[in-house]
Amino acid sequence: MERIFVGVAWPYANGSLHLGTMVGCLLPGDIFARYHRMKGNAVLMVSGSDEHGTPITITAEKEGVTPQEIVDRYHAEHRKNLDELGIKFENFTRTSNPFHKKVVKDFFLTLYEKGYIYPKKIHAFYCNKCERFLPDRYVEGICPHCHGKARGDQCEECGRTLETIEILEPKCKICGSTPVLKETEHLFFKLSAFEEKLLEWLKDKDYWRDNVLNFTINFIKSGLQDRAITRDLEWGVEVPLEGYENKRIYVWFDAVIGYLSASMEWAEKIGKKDEWKKWWMEEARHYYFLAKDNIPFHTIIWPAMLMGHGGLNLPYDVPANEYLTLSGEQFSKSRGIGIWIPDILKRFDADMVRYYLSINMPEKRDTDWRWDDFVAKVNNELVAIYGNFIHRVLTFIRKNFGEIPAYKKGNEEDERVLKEVKGLFEELSENIEKCQFKEGMKKLMKIAQIGNRYMNASEPWKLIKEDRERCESVMNVCARIVRVMAFASAPYMPRTADRIWRMTGEEGSIHEQKWEDAMAEVGGKRVEAMPLFKKLDLDEIVKKEEDAFSKLDLRVARIARVEDHPNADKLYVITLDLGEMGERQIVAGIKPWYKKDELMGRKIVIVANLKKARIRGVESNGMLLAVNKDGEAVLLVPHAEEGSRVYVEGIKAEPCKELAFDDFKKIKMVSKNGKIMYQNRILMDEKGPIEIDGDVGDGYPVT
Repeated sequence: MERIFVGVAWPYANGSLHLGTMVGCLLPGDIFARYHRMKGNAVLMVSGSDEHGTPITITAEKEGVTPQEIVDRYHAEHRKNLDELGIKFENFTRTSNPFHKKVVKDFFLTLYEKGYIYPKKIHAFYCNKCERFLPDRYVEGICPHCHGKARGDQCEECGRTLETIEILEPKCKICGSTPVLKETEHLFFKLSAFEEKLLEWLKDKDYWRDNVLNFTINFIKSGLQDRAITRDLEWGVEVPLEGYENKRIYVWFDAVIGYLSASMEWAEKIGKKDEWKKWWMEEARHYYFLAKDNIPFHTIIWPAMLMGHGGLNLPYDVPANEYLTLSGEQFSKSRGIGIWIPDILKRFDADMVRYYLSINMPEKRDTDWRWDDFVAKVNNELVAIYGNFIHRVLTFIRKNFGEIPAYKKGNEEDERVLKEVKGLFEELSENIEKCQFKEGMKKLMKIAQIGNRYMNASEPWKLIKEDRERCESVMNVCARIVRVMAFASAPYMPRTADRIWRMTGEEGSIHEQKWEDAMAEVGGKRVEAMPLFKKLDLDEIVKKEEDAFSKLDLRVARIARVEDHPNADKLYVITLDLGEMGERQIVAGIKPWYKKDELMGRKIVIVANLKKARIRGVESNGMLLAVNKDGEAVLLVPHAEEGSRVYVEGIKAEPCKELAFDDFKKIKMVSKNGKIMYQNRILMDEKGPIEIDGDVGDGYPVT
């Protein structure tokens, strides 16, 4: 028995999970952990909601609520979605709990006492307009290395980690103004002290994925810089030193320690306080699953922290995935680009989604989610090959024998087929061992194809009349192939595997079985036969997307009056003229980007049937639409008369009386070529395309 530690990158609790997070870390980690549990290894898989840092505070400020309200909401949603997706953790926790904070502080003090954390006066960006020092993600600009778009801690395009003051053309994310440099004191982690140790540790990592290893080595050889580990925030883990009461431990330092704190918390929960030590202080292999933007934090910074602490196991492998994209755009919570897990679970079987992500996993290069490809692979592979074989085998056995018949009259073809199936199953096992999940899924589909070919060639529907004993043997072989498919499916499609297990007359869960029993003899068990999956209709899927848009009542409105919100610094109370529809009042968070005199008299687009809400004590009856350009609101520009309808061609407007905000969020409109697009259709009013108040580039969401 081996001990296997599986660390899954912690999703931010500032929004719903999307499929990029699912395929980047959650699904590969779950496949790997489920396989090793069935192999009889001791598995400890942990993760949790990353609840500190600026993405949380930015979301809270946008919504006018506390950070705690944000993280409580999304942590609960994440836990529910993970259960629905069949993602099984030994412990899925959260970084805002007191247990985690204590472990972080203890870890911090160990490094501090060993001299790896030290104070240093630096110049940091200060926004005169907001009257505050700006933490990393409150600053955006241009990457000094590749000149791509960057936030204050990392370039979104080349992936390099950055110090905030390196950013070119910096802007405050809150108000859009240019910040200035001011002196302040922060605590730094002495990352530079670990260059040689890290390179030595990496010498035997030739089994790592090329993209991960090459990126890591090149990053280290370019020279490691000490990194600030405190920030000027009120939300986060407190610094356990006098004089730093107004600062918090930086989220990158806090979150990776979560792997350790989650393990220690798990041990407490099961009533074995020191059990975590078996994975962290004794022999165990540590695997970390994440997307490529997280590589340096897991292959450089976290290992350096562990080296500095001492006595704890280093990563064995970091099989980072590339990105899943949507129409070529990287999934992003902050930009609203993605397919959101709460939405997709309402429409599709979770294992259907797991299948498509597995067969399309971006292990070596970015892969694109396309609805037509999703439908094609589900219908032509999962239903027509995989599901069809299992259903026809069990239906035939149920109809003609009632139970799996014994193997009585075999031949060389049976032996050849079973040998081939066994070989593929062993290859699939090796693929999972090496974190080659896409190849493993291909092996599973090959087994299904072999089963279909064998059954077609054997023609049991003829044998049942001509040679019953031979028919029994053929169907016994088919049932053995079904059994192998159930085992092979267990890591990938856990609920489907359990359904197959029960349909073949077995009791309990397949996940309680031993992996090596996949090729065991079968016979004598009564079977049931039910279809595993239903075919999808692409037109119906597209129609549902269109139906969502048809529920909107988008109108042209003219701004008649603008007043400051009495209880919020960044909100306006705006009175709108909608022509024959009369006047109405909305609350809008555009104060940081538009002055009152810039708004008076201008035309905007609003969602006229959005459910009424009270925002900071003031009623809002509708919502204006704007492009969200990395946190900056850019208004839309209509030209038709007040009260005129805004639409896209080809979708009939059938607005509902009242639209919930959560339903609006599911409707994804983005900027493209200076226009607003929905499903590749241009947003229009009766005078022509809706314009954007400035050049924002492509791919930015409308919110």
